[in-house]
Amino acid sequence: MLAGTGSDVGKSIIATALCRIFLQDGYCPAPFKAQNMALNSYATPDGREIGRAQAVQAEACRLLPHTDMNPLLLKPNSEHTTQVVLNGKPIGNRSAYDYFRREGREELRHEVCAAFDRLASRYNPIVMEGAGSIAEINLRDSDLVNMPMARHADADVILVADIDRGGVFAACYGSIMLQEPADRRRIKGIIVNKFRGDIRLFDSGRRMLEDVCGVPVLGVVPMFTDITIDEEDSVSLGQKRRQMAEGKVNVAVVLLRHISNFTDFDTLERDSRVNLFYTNNTADIERADIVILPGTKATLDDLLELRRNGCAQAIVRAHRNGHTVIGICGGYQMLGLTVNDPDAIEGDIPTLPGLGLLPIHTTMTADKTTRQVNFLWEGRSCQGYEIHQGVSSFDPDAASQAVAATEASPFTRTPHCLGTYIHGFLDNRPVIESLLDSVAPAAEARMADVGSTSLADFKDEQYDRLADHVRRHIDIQHLYNILGHD
Repeated sequence: MLAGTGSDVGKSIIATALCRIFLQDGYCPAPFKAQNMALNSYATPDGREIGRAQAVQAEACRLLPHTDMNPLLLKPNSEHTTQVVLNGKPIGNRSAYDYFRREGREELRHEVCAAFDRLASRYNPIVMEGAGSIAEINLRDSDLVNMPMARHADADVILVADIDRGGVFAACYGSIMLQEPADRRRIKGIIVNKFRGDIRLFDSGRRMLEDVCGVPVLGVVPMFTDITIDEEDSVSLGQKRRQMAEGKVNVAVVLLRHISNFTDFDTLERDSRVNLFYTNNTADIERADIVILPGTKATLDDLLELRRNGCAQAIVRAHRNGHTVIGICGGYQMLGLTVNDPDAIEGDIPTLPGLGLLPIHTTMTADKTTRQVNFLWEGRSCQGYEIHQGVSSFDPDAASQAVAATEASPFTRTPHCLGTYIHGFLDNRPVIESLLDSVAPAAEARMADVGSTSLADFKDEQYDRLADHVRRHIDIQHLYNILGHD
């Protein structure tokens, strides 16, 4: 198990690297995280839902994602409530207080342990990931994902600490010493992550950390910026609030409070012709060549906020001036005529007018659609997936120039506007080429070299590069010794 001194210390990335390293070394690894909290999720081949990080780790193992890899997923609706997804299907909304009460926890514990057991019967080793900090002693009795899960799996625990945020000595020492004695003995090593600068400067610190904690430091992993791995947490979006750029196709992704599945834009962002940035600056939204309304876990709440902060009006003005507007999932719903929630699925807002750029009406429903999708774009086969609540119906009287979504072409279009429920449709090269050809500001941009590597090959190369990076800085042989291998 990769456990953490806190959230966002890099557990998921290290787990992904180890998945690929074990695969390279001839083993049959699989990822596992008992409970994940994330809005960035993924639809499995059988139409169920797991956290994006475990889907990424499955790819690193060259496995198809399965709900046994992440049996419990929490998708926050607000600061106080969350949707609970068990074995890939939603089982209702819970308040944080109700969720973390002891009553009913044993049923969930049984489910996550059963998922692990099924996975462990098919793969070896299982690369487990904890959640947040392992030292939240106030939640110890209700914890499903950290040390209790390690006990069930009889797992060796490697503690991951983020040196970039400071306080690494206190974080490691406190995380270890706050464990009960039996759990403390499970912690067999420390990985210091996100180091900046010359690693030799930490040689003495490494020895001090081992002396203080009584646990070996397996490695110090430098920060990297040249390896592309899908991220699960929206924390990283704060680093992508760039400005407009000359000579590029400027793509403004509207920064929503409950943004989800922001990895929809990673492939487009890597295109050399594109300057993609996240913003709620109304001036930048109006000037961007392409404006994207992304997915959201709270469509009505985010739609209300867009009207309050002026972004809704800026999107409409951008469209009126001939700029391209795209809506994905919740963003698609917001671009319509109305969004209705008569059964209070999302909250206490019963209905709101949409931005009126697409002739659809959306009604929120208790049932959730999760499925992988194949579709045609200009005659070429493409892939994506859907994860959404709500049903959208076409209003044929609202716009004579509109094209309604169909099973074969699941897009609703009006001039300069397109909406779809499909996540990942911007990962398809035919879609990107068509989109950029329609808005590229100069011939030089259209002729830029974007390479011919497929997305699958690109990702596979990145996993290998990540594995190489981690191998260089972690004592893998020591890790194998811990795991009981020769």
